[in-house]
Amino acid sequence: MASALTEIPLIFIDLETTGTSATRDRITEIVALKIINGHQVDSWSSLINPDIRVPPNISQLTGIDDDMLVDAPCFEDIAESLRVWLGDNHRLVAHNARFDYSFLRNAFKRVGIEYRTPIVCTLRLSRRLAPLAQQHNLKALLERYDIINSRAHRASSDVNALWSLWQAWQTHYADDTWQTVLTEEQRHRTLPAHLDSRQLEGLPESPGVYFFYGHNRLPLYVGKSVNLRRRVLSHFQRDHQDNKAMRLAQQIHHIEWEETAGDLGAQLREAQLVKSMMPIMNRQLRKQRKLTTWHWPSGENYPTLVNGDVLSQPTDGALFGLFRSARDAKDTLRATAEEHKLCLQVLGITKGKGRCFARQLGKCNGACEGVETLQAHTQRAQYALAQLQIKAWPWEGRIIIQEKPETGGKSAWHVVDHWCYLGSADTFKKAQRLTGATPAFDIDSYRILNRFLRAPEQHGLTVKTCY
Repeated sequence: MASALTEIPLIFIDLETTGTSATRDRITEIVALKIINGHQVDSWSSLINPDIRVPPNISQLTGIDDDMLVDAPCFEDIAESLRVWLGDNHRLVAHNARFDYSFLRNAFKRVGIEYRTPIVCTLRLSRRLAPLAQQHNLKALLERYDIINSRAHRASSDVNALWSLWQAWQTHYADDTWQTVLTEEQRHRTLPAHLDSRQLEGLPESPGVYFFYGHNRLPLYVGKSVNLRRRVLSHFQRDHQDNKAMRLAQQIHHIEWEETAGDLGAQLREAQLVKSMMPIMNRQLRKQRKLTTWHWPSGENYPTLVNGDVLSQPTDGALFGLFRSARDAKDTLRATAEEHKLCLQVLGITKGKGRCFARQLGKCNGACEGVETLQAHTQRAQYALAQLQIKAWPWEGRIIIQEKPETGGKSAWHVVDHWCYLGSADTFKKAQRLTGATPAFDIDSYRILNRFLRAPEQHGLTVKTCY
């Protein structure tokens, strides 16, 4: 059976590195065994000078320090010969194989060599062979099969122990079981090592949000997509070139998802869940930032800096910009004033009476000394700030947005009040009954809703007022 890998050359490999980032850290040791028809026919072993320092904690773990690597070849010195030795039709076998494979691919890439090959992960194989076992790290597996590993965390000892483990599996399990497990591993070889492929069964090609959990159900990441299946799988196809994707893939133990009617529901739900679950890898949406904005009341000659929560309340006048701090807000207003020769004194940024300093330098049109009327200055200032104007809530109260799926399934009804997302329901009547205090203004929900509500019909949305 071809899928059994019995006739395909195998490369058992283990790397030692300066850290866990395949794009930033470097390889310090490579040991590999070439297996053909079940027999070891060749081996490769070399320390590698990483051209960066080895961190003390890594040296303590592996026993490899800077002094040992001074006279070792750099990767570029052995790259061509190693690439030839690895061959073109060999399967790369390693424990947590995507880690070693990612480091190897990036090392080759840095010297201008393309390297791609199928991989076999013995960590994933162990999970398939013994799904009820608690531990699947190499140390636990070797103890389970009474295999001696003289120097753990050194590539030469680990790779020989891994080859012994492979042989023990072939002896311990019936041929049919072994062949089936190998075939399944090849079908799902891009998945994270700790993730059971059965969790992906039923993952739909429809809009929704998905959840990645780590050990003990630790929330790692919440994402959204119009095609859940495609998006989830894409996380596991770029881990060799993206540090965040690699860290995520190394930690994922469990996946869940939640379907939505469309893109709007998925985006609103993602923003809501990230703030409630606080997943450790959603830095962008996770922070509920305290924002400030410039409020320019009707009839006034200058704006006032206010808390961004004002956007969730009926407000007289105009609002300009959303800023992370008062300093950012003032810097923006100051830069706008300088560009359009507005008066910082009239705008309240600087104090004083009469002719301002900028007027003396010819950088103010003179509103401070009556050369320009306050009305004209106000009009010019608001026009200059127009690109930053926050869209006012155009309804008297809450609205309900009907979102229809493109596939013709059930609609969803999203309840929104002053740019704040209150929740969703599967019928209009249920949406009307949604209660609870309006949450604090959230910039992410504002941006999502503002984008979709500019032209709701283009997104298949219907807006109904609900006073």
